[in-house]
Amino acid sequence: MGDAESCLLRQQTREVRKKPLINYCFLRAAASAELWVLAAARLAGQRRAPRTASSEAGPRREGTRSADPAGQRSRRRAVPRRAERSSAERSAVAAPESEEGMATKEKLQCLKDFHKDILKPSPGKSPGTRPEDEAEGKPPQREKWASRIDFVLSVAGGFVGLGNVWRFPYLCYKNGGGAFLIPYFIFLFGGGLPVFFLEVIIGQYTSEGGITCWEKICPLFAGIGYASIVIVSLLNIYYIIILAWAMYYLFQSFQSELPWAKCNHSWNTPHCLEDTLRKNRSLWVSNSTANFTSPVIEFWERQVLSLSSGIDEPGALKWDLALCLLLVWLVCFFCIWKGVKSTGKVVYFTATFPFAMLLVLLVRGLTLPGAGAGIKFYLYPDISRLEDPEVWIDAGTQIFFSYAICLGAMTSLGSYNKYKYNSYRQVLRRQAWDCMLLGCLNSGTSFVSGFAIFSILGFMAQEQGVDIADVAESGPGLAFIAYPKAVTMMPLPTFWSILFFIMLLLLGLDSQFVEVEGQITSLVDLHPSLLRKGFHREIFIASICCVSYLLGLTMVTEGGMYVFQLFDYYAASGVCLLWVAFFECFAIAWIYGDDNFYDGIEDMIGYRPGPWMKYCWAVVTPLLCIGCFVFSLVKYVPLTYNKVYTYPTWAIGLGWCLALSSMVCVPLVMVVRLGQTEGPFLVRLKYLLTPREPNRWAVEHEGAMPYSSRMALNNTLRKPTHIIVETMM
Repeated sequence: MGDAESCLLRQQTREVRKKPLINYCFLRAAASAELWVLAAARLAGQRRAPRTASSEAGPRREGTRSADPAGQRSRRRAVPRRAERSSAERSAVAAPESEEGMATKEKLQCLKDFHKDILKPSPGKSPGTRPEDEAEGKPPQREKWASRIDFVLSVAGGFVGLGNVWRFPYLCYKNGGGAFLIPYFIFLFGGGLPVFFLEVIIGQYTSEGGITCWEKICPLFAGIGYASIVIVSLLNIYYIIILAWAMYYLFQSFQSELPWAKCNHSWNTPHCLEDTLRKNRSLWVSNSTANFTSPVIEFWERQVLSLSSGIDEPGALKWDLALCLLLVWLVCFFCIWKGVKSTGKVVYFTATFPFAMLLVLLVRGLTLPGAGAGIKFYLYPDISRLEDPEVWIDAGTQIFFSYAICLGAMTSLGSYNKYKYNSYRQVLRRQAWDCMLLGCLNSGTSFVSGFAIFSILGFMAQEQGVDIADVAESGPGLAFIAYPKAVTMMPLPTFWSILFFIMLLLLGLDSQFVEVEGQITSLVDLHPSLLRKGFHREIFIASICCVSYLLGLTMVTEGGMYVFQLFDYYAASGVCLLWVAFFECFAIAWIYGDDNFYDGIEDMIGYRPGPWMKYCWAVVTPLLCIGCFVFSLVKYVPLTYNKVYTYPTWAIGLGWCLALSSMVCVPLVMVVRLGQTEGPFLVRLKYLLTPREPNRWAVEHEGAMPYSSRMALNNTLRKPTHIIVETMM
């Protein structure tokens, strides 16, 4: 190709760019021609290098052969081999060679411009999204994790959260100490790990979020996805309130004297008694009629919450907490607004730093006096407690809470995995064990955090001269009452308070934005052509965050604590999670087919997992879910606050509406889909129970073919449906 042809190609490319609809067929043809010409030029150069110049006409042009082969043959003539050539003849041969080098540079520059300016992604698009895909009606390419570590840390940050620190240790001591580990591990290996592995694999297999993945697996059970998105939407509204409280305590910790250590503040009452004076039992037991209170409790209820008398008295908005809530939502937004590109990098800090803080607190707690008594109280087994069904209910609900399953978040994170990984066997083995290792990390964190918490509680009980049962708390009581009270008795209380609330903030923050990412991914996948275009996804995320923030303002009022507990007790309760987990396992094992699902797993990772998962999905997990679900309803106790305030009937009814809002999605979607489908009932039922093909574009882009398409094609190959243009400079 000479200078004229190269300039013509560049001029045509400029004219095409000016058109509103790009002619991608022309661009692909041009790129293919350019690549062919470069290969021909390189081959001709290799043939010409070992030869001496034998033609007076000079080297042939690459473009001449294709443009006018007849004329080229007419100009070709044999020339006798010469032993020597004059300098004039050598210069005559060198001139065309220099012209050919200039033409090659022009071609390279043309290809660079074509690749950089034409094939670059649109603003706001993922790096893999190409404009011709949109022009030809193909779905946008899905983002993928930059590395395996991004996925592992994101999952670890998602399910290693506040429940590991403040809920598991309390449940362990309350339900028989070491004996509680028996039902805990039964639910772990029979329900937690199988469902967690199931959700991650479904996302990876379909390359879809928490809603649309069930449209591909079993359209009749698409309500599972809608139930999950309702639960996680409600959870995102109230879970972040805990982070706002932690942020407020963190700001208050930057003082020489912690504000909850003394009784000389404006919010304190005459009944306030400092915790350091409570060691004198004779002083406060003899005056028990005076009803002394701790400065930590008064700071929490009178200064932070400004607690009203009930849920029917919401009171004024707490602007300091509202600003803390706004700050946490802004941090959460900027952690996820670029999708997995930003989430995968943020978790390198948010998912690892809390473990370092927990280790520091563990070492500090073990060196305090009274730590041994606290650990003994934490682990001392009481086998008789296993006869109480409530122990088994607590074990099951703790597993489902701590593993963040049935929320759609794990499915969304798994959907960003590549369909196929490296074909080397050892890499495949390592990838398949990711879920198992993450499960061990989650449960191990819960177990170790119990040593850190109860060693400090043992120290606090010894300092006050009371039993450990009197100081043991769970949930917000542990984070904002028991532990702040303990740090006031330590040397350097300000340092340990800052360290604890930073750890608490980061533990909750990565869980929060992973769950929000799961919510956003599930909703975006419903309308990918609209929400993945330009900056629509970022605007949609901002809208979701704003709506959630406004709804969360109801929990930072003077009566907000009552609203928070109502959401916590009903909206994302164990009953809702058990309901969703049962239908997930039933749909995979008995409708889609556990053997078919194992075939899909084998197609992705190269081998079939052991039969343990399959048996759990088919029998063990559904039975555990049904049993725990029934006992939860039988042992149901109406909600109270602090074991004193009883919620009114209308509030209890509102709480059950929150719980049923997710549970009703499964049967409701079944009825709607059956009503929308035409034909006899059995035909409609069979059609809705038939799985759909996974995201073919996402799979074929990686050079693989999904298992379901192989069944449909009887193991025959299919012609590629698209052409991928790749240029390497």
